[in-house]
Amino acid sequence: MENIKGKVILITGASSGIGEATAKLLASKGGKLVLGARRTDKLKRIADAIVKLGGQAVYRAMDVTKQADNDALVKLAKEKFGRVDVIFLNAGLMPSSNLSALKTDEWHRMVDVNITGVLNGVAAVLPEFIAQKSGHVIATSSVAGLKAYPGGAVYGGTKYFVRAFMEMLRMESAIEGTHIRTATLYPAAINTELLEHISDKPTLESMSSLYKKHGISPDRIADVIAYALNLPADTTVNEFTIGPADQAW
Repeated sequence: MENIKGKVILITGASSGIGEATAKLLASKGGKLVLGARRTDKLKRIADAIVKLGGQAVYRAMDVTKQADNDALVKLAKEKFGRVDVIFLNAGLMPSSNLSALKTDEWHRMVDVNITGVLNGVAAVLPEFIAQKSGHVIATSSVAGLKAYPGGAVYGGTKYFVRAFMEMLRMESAIEGTHIRTATLYPAAINTELLEHISDKPTLESMSSLYKKHGISPDRIADVIAYALNLPADTTVNEFTIGPADQAW
């Protein structure tokens, strides 16, 4: 995949699941990876594995809800590799529950990570992308950002936001001539750590049963991201819905 080789790619939420799978795949295609997440030990393990296989990767502990941490990840990319070409905004939480459970602390945490984290990441890279008149922003929404599901009012709301925000970013860039491409991902049941955030027992039981029956590997999402990045610079596919072939989402 020639259009991936040499690109400097930032990934938030890179310490497991979709972020980890994507980092390893893109590094194998010649991408230069800059990994961010809260868990330094896991980031180090992933980066070391990439380097051991001949790839390039650096990492930094970060909290996506803090603008300074997002800015520092961009700074690290520029220090190590000289530029930034892609940011994959993958950090997210899914502590789903019915509204009647009133898990308000979880509501606000989802807004902080799933919405503010996306805003912070884009704010960090946008000056670079505008100045160089190129860049690719990829963000993880969800099928819950396409349709409503009981138990997912707040989570789905945050993912609907990502959908609208990314579409506006794409359109504004086209109008302004900054050549910033976007790709929004809508995963269905993908086997990641998302279910670990669910504290509501009935919701956890229901979701666990669904994922056990239908869940597929995060490698499938990584393949789609590689496809999006490998497209010619004059072409963008701005939305991808991905999930198990046997799940009626």
